[in-house]
Amino acid sequence: MTSPQPFSALPDAALRRVRGILTDIDGTLTTDGRLPAATYLALDRLTRAGLHVIPVTGRCIAWAEILTRLWPVDAIIGENGAFYSHLRDGKLVTRFLDDAETRDANLFRIHALGQEILREAPGCALASDQAWHAADLAIDHAEDVPPLPQPAVDRIAEIMREAGMTATISSIHVNGWFGHHDKLSMSRLCVEELLGDDVDAHRDEWLFIGDSANDVAMFGHFPLSVGVANVGDILHLLPHKPAYVTNASGGEGFAEMAERLLGLRQLA
Repeated sequence: MTSPQPFSALPDAALRRVRGILTDIDGTLTTDGRLPAATYLALDRLTRAGLHVIPVTGRCIAWAEILTRLWPVDAIIGENGAFYSHLRDGKLVTRFLDDAETRDANLFRIHALGQEILREAPGCALASDQAWHAADLAIDHAEDVPPLPQPAVDRIAEIMREAGMTATISSIHVNGWFGHHDKLSMSRLCVEELLGDDVDAHRDEWLFIGDSANDVAMFGHFPLSVGVANVGDILHLLPHKPAYVTNASGGEGFAEMAERLLGLRQLA
């Protein structure tokens, strides 16, 4: 596949059509695990400019529901598409893909599989927030443990798939879940239900920005797919690469994207 182009090569005319941004969180909005002030300001300015902003993350329901209350965003999609959270008349609402009975049964299986992976993959750990996951298993390979070599990370994903899970690898976790949803499928549902829009029919009006392997479906779907600079570390692993890459990494890369997008709207 063709290598990504610099973000500066993305045509102004294409950016002027953008009405919404779908964004990863870890490594995209954050830098070294922290949210830079410039990133938060960018989120606020984007929403004030009338653009829709929806973070799409592998992080757990506790993160998603807290950040939905605190951040200037339309909604947050969590656990790689298991649900989305939003505010309705100031009240928190979480829309799950599966019913409560299915989620409870899956969590029982997830607990057992997590213990098996800890035995078979020395050096990994359950994600520090695993107790607050509603629908998936998150195995830490680089956040609070020393980074595991890629073969060990791949083996964790393989164990999940052998158990019948969908598995994906982010910059810090290996996530697995029962079912075939992903970031893209829940983005479709969230945008349709909340905004009455169709991200397939109007995908040239939505920009996606991310940095990791669990963003592959999004990179492949959206013509305006952008990677922050740190995506360069894993480009060779991605079957679908972002079309464009920012100069800056992490949250500063997101702010770089937002600054250009906002500047064009002011010139229009």
